[in-house]
Amino acid sequence: MRVVPSPPVPQHCPTPVELDDLELLASGALGEPRAFNQPGSRVTLTLPEPVATEARAVDAVELVDPEGLPLARVSWPGGVVDSLTHPQYGPFRELALTPTAYREKYPGRTVVPVSDALTTADVEELSGLGPVTLLALNGTGTPWLSPVGLVRAARAAARLLPDAVVVTVPVPSHDDPEADHALGERVVAAFAAGDPVHALADTTVAEVRGRSRPSLEASAADGTYPQEIAKIVDHDRPPPDRQGLVVFFTGLSGSGKSTLARALVDLLLEQGERTVTSLDGDVVRRNLSAGLTFSREDRETNIRRIGWVAAEISRHGGVAVVSPIAPFDATRQQVRAMVDDAGGAFFLVHVATPLEECERRDRKGMYAKARAGIIPEFTGISSPYEEPQDADVRVDTTGRTVEDALGDVLSELEEAGFLTL
Repeated sequence: MRVVPSPPVPQHCPTPVELDDLELLASGALGEPRAFNQPGSRVTLTLPEPVATEARAVDAVELVDPEGLPLARVSWPGGVVDSLTHPQYGPFRELALTPTAYREKYPGRTVVPVSDALTTADVEELSGLGPVTLLALNGTGTPWLSPVGLVRAARAAARLLPDAVVVTVPVPSHDDPEADHALGERVVAAFAAGDPVHALADTTVAEVRGRSRPSLEASAADGTYPQEIAKIVDHDRPPPDRQGLVVFFTGLSGSGKSTLARALVDLLLEQGERTVTSLDGDVVRRNLSAGLTFSREDRETNIRRIGWVAAEISRHGGVAVVSPIAPFDATRQQVRAMVDDAGGAFFLVHVATPLEECERRDRKGMYAKARAGIIPEFTGISSPYEEPQDADVRVDTTGRTVEDALGDVLSELEEAGFLTL
């Protein structure tokens, strides 16, 4: 009798938030059942339809980390998690204990949930509590500091307290402050398990990334942060003129965006105060995106590649100046999210030169070929351009010098604090 092999279990790499939720479920930090997609829960898992179809056929999906390491098998569509291993890599992994392992190692301590750098007043408040555990809630999108910055700041605070330790747990933001707060309380209760919990003011698992950055100069004057913590905050969240920055020019072909981008790069190089990288559309096409066509799918892939590189530049404090057409809002938003996740600032310039003027210039003859049907899916002719509604500055280069048009961009960059001219 011929045995027909079972179809393989499909693999899927979840989003960063879903990976954090998976770690909470697998560790038991959310109690029972250890499952995604329970009624009323924000702890959800979404599969792309092709993967979901395969998963339904075999009643399971295997979740992997970004490096392809299998982390768990999840029944589908039931969502029940069967852990295969725990995440192996990442800063401060040795501090990521399960609730059970924590209680065995550190019984009888006061648990202090932490989602921000501790102030001088916080340290003084905790100094009389005896042995404390600073439980760093460093999930995706939760702390105002980066997840690594939050743990570094917590470790610095622990050194100022008698017999304090730091434990990390990745409680992510689901963009629902009330639900996130309830989720955080469940996690903290799992770690404390009857031991006292001490909540500091403003300690919450709600989204706080958009909060204004405290002034480090004011901190030094009024003692907001102890000196050791202030240095970490300053390094992790520098002021705008030292923050990683992506200046993203978007507009029709021939609008002048590449010309303005090159002029901005030249100016920044002349100033000599920032590390600057130019990611021009045509140059990127020849190098980073060689082989891609001009289909919508490949154009979107090209923009995402540019966005990923630009975000990595901003992660390390550099300035990336990019100038693709980037006609679709959804992809521009994806790039904005990449930069935000990297801790950089995203500054969008819409070079809003009208189609008629762009077509009049047509130095490469592209519009003429598009009108003749030689070039399909050409932005502005046979493919749409979605004008950004969230641009930081809008520039029309019609009848203007490069210096005059660039002045509009420079004024807004200076107003936002990114440049000092």
